[in-house]
Amino acid sequence: RLVGAIEWVKNSEATKALRIGLFGSSTGAAAALIVSAKRPKEIGAVVSRGGRPDLAEKYLLDVQAPTLFIIGGNDPVVIQLNEEAANQLNTEKHIEIIPGATHLFEEPGALEQVANLASDWFVNYLVTTK
Repeated sequence: RLVGAIEWVKNSEATKALRIGLFGSSTGAAAALIVSAKRPKEIGAVVSRGGRPDLAEKYLLDVQAPTLFIIGGNDPVVIQLNEEAANQLNTEKHIEIIPGATHLFEEPGALEQVANLASDWFVNYLVTTK
C-alpha cells in the first residue's frame, strides 16, 4: 500500500514535483525504511516514531534519505534498537529521545513534541526555496 501511495503521488499532476517524506510508527517505521532503501531517488526524508528499525535491518545500509528516530525516554528496548539501526545508516541521521514518554507517546504533550520534531525534519529536508 505504501508503494501504491508513492506511485499515486508521483503520477498525480498536483503532486508529482513534490519531494516525499515517510513517517512510520512501530513496525510501520521498518516499512518506511525499506521503501526508502528501495526507492532512494523518490524518498527525501524519513521519520521513525517509536520504530522497530531492526525489522528493516538488511535494508539499512541502502537508506539514503535523512532519517530521524524519535523514541520515548521510558522505552529502553526501543532506544537500543534505534541506536543500533542509526549506527548502520550511511546517511544523515538523528536520534531524539522524548523524556518521560513511553512507547505509544500517550503522556500529555508527547505526541505534540513528536509532531513538532517530525515537522521540522520534513521542512528541513523536503522544502526547497527558489
